[in-house]
Amino acid sequence: MEEWFSREIADTGRLRLSCFLAAFIVGFLFIRFSVRMIRKQVRWWPGNVSPGGQHIHHVVFGLVFMCVGGVGGLSVEDASSGWAGVTAAVFGVGTALVLDEFALVLHLKDVYWSEQGRLSVEVVFITIALCGLLLLGLRPVGMDDLAGDGMWTIAFILVFDLCLAFIALLKGKVWTGIFGLFIGVVAFVGAVRLARPDSLWAQRRYAEGSRKERRAKARERRYRRPVQRFGDWLSDLVAGRPSG
Repeated sequence: MEEWFSREIADTGRLRLSCFLAAFIVGFLFIRFSVRMIRKQVRWWPGNVSPGGQHIHHVVFGLVFMCVGGVGGLSVEDASSGWAGVTAAVFGVGTALVLDEFALVLHLKDVYWSEQGRLSVEVVFITIALCGLLLLGLRPVGMDDLAGDGMWTIAFILVFDLCLAFIALLKGKVWTGIFGLFIGVVAFVGAVRLARPDSLWAQRRYAEGSRKERRAKARERRYRRPVQRFGDWLSDLVAGRPSG
């Protein structure tokens, strides 16, 4: 195991990313366990941090961890050293605490246990997926594969793939757009297929009552909603069910 880690992770320059991802997942699971214990008012769990009656959200602690881990990481020159891994892990924990309250920061109000709070869990899942792809050696828009091509070829493919991924995002296909940055064919499929009916693309380009709008709504009911129900179930399993 040690030999594999050294060969596949440390020697390939992925030590900090692996430490970041591991700490990010552990930090997210811990804070979700903590808030669920607090929500259930379990006696043996410490509870909220509220000095002087002022409740301090864990996003504050996350910012502190990110500052310590980020600045500390900048001071470490050897990317394969133990300290590089430690600072990356600290940064990962801080990022988990911040993104776990992403919806709160976005709306500037406590929506943690509301339906709006699901956004935080989605952002966390997306972050884990992106880091996992990077850890597997994939690079956005296939930059490693283009290294030997000419400058104009690289520029064209880069812009083309980014445009496809952007169109997929405009069509309301977040996961397709993000994965499309790493796998071009995914971005292409997301860009050419129908948009989700509530997306910005559909609102601007699908006239009310048009054939495209009807097809988009039918596709949403048939394919997207079952996937969304599964995603909500998984989110509730990991992070807890919203209050309403």
